[in-house]
Amino acid sequence: MPFPHLTAHLTTLTTALLAASLLILAPGGAHAATTAKAVKPATTKDAPALPGYQADLSQTTVSGLSSGGFMAAQFAVAYSATVAGAGIIAGGPYFCSGQPGRFPYIPYLTNALTTCMNPGSAQVAPPVASELLRAANDFARARLIDDTANLKRQRVYLFSGTKDRTVTQPVVEQVGKFYALAGTPAEQIRFVDNVGAGHAIITDNNQDKACDVTASPFINDCDFVQARDILQHLYPDLQPSATTLTGKLIAFNQRSFIQNAYSSMNNTGYAYIPKACDSESCRVHVVFHGCLQTTQAIGDRFYTSTGYNQVADANKIIVLYPQAEPSPVYPYNPKGCWDFWGYTSINPIDPDFYRKSGTQMEAVKGMLDRLAARRGSR
Repeated sequence: MPFPHLTAHLTTLTTALLAASLLILAPGGAHAATTAKAVKPATTKDAPALPGYQADLSQTTVSGLSSGGFMAAQFAVAYSATVAGAGIIAGGPYFCSGQPGRFPYIPYLTNALTTCMNPGSAQVAPPVASELLRAANDFARARLIDDTANLKRQRVYLFSGTKDRTVTQPVVEQVGKFYALAGTPAEQIRFVDNVGAGHAIITDNNQDKACDVTASPFINDCDFVQARDILQHLYPDLQPSATTLTGKLIAFNQRSFIQNAYSSMNNTGYAYIPKACDSESCRVHVVFHGCLQTTQAIGDRFYTSTGYNQVADANKIIVLYPQAEPSPVYPYNPKGCWDFWGYTSINPIDPDFYRKSGTQMEAVKGMLDRLAARRGSR
């Protein structure tokens, strides 16, 4: 193996930081890992294959909270030829954990825990959009990701709650700067930074957590439906949300899309299929949950009560909810986060989480391709 002394050093550092990574994308103190009881998943392992619906992938968009926000940003850049827009709630820019640092020594996990979360508290600088765009351009030239010129056409929604101390505003700001430097017009970028929200996705449901807290299930009532806010920006032609759902929520087998035994992805994923999509070609929106929002942690709350399905039902949008899962040993991902620092990669010196070929990225793209396949095919 090249650079053996660096490999050993990084392995030692990573091991030392595993305990610290228990805090990733979550506050100290009353974190849900110690305060929330596990909820039994809604389905078993034996879900059927995801069927084809002849979906229109040219209008594919993504969104996510926290690690899901990082994953949405990552997927939108890597697969920019497919993705038309991204909604990023409390997440940072593409390849955030890869900067600062230079190959062959980049402390990805350290960056994820500091630079990409609360850099002020960690006494480090926030990520630098220009450096990350430079890296993305290099990856595109190497054909590891799609051409970054595609970013100019994407629509981008950003959100940072004023009470969020987990992923702070300076980190989220860099996503907007990344896109601006990539040539995305200002009118296509919307940044909501004036809501007194904690680290959570936002609803208009008084049964959810108070707006300003950060606690499981990280779904907070701030008197507006963020799913609607996101999709309205990504799809300006939206009709009013449905008051009664007429479509169906399906569970499907994710295993056929996963090429790596160390994916930290659940056997089962979910999708909401509006009734119209049984006979018409629909667009697709992918939603990535945050850490501690897996089915093991909060049951079906994320994919049934965050408001996406009501918007989708009235607007011919299939909503895809891929699922990560907690992994307590290897890969070490105890909180069920999406990978934006390399835990799914065998080689810590040269991880592939940010590439199209990354285990989780490739799996989600496979799900999209299946949705676009001939109706009823599996």
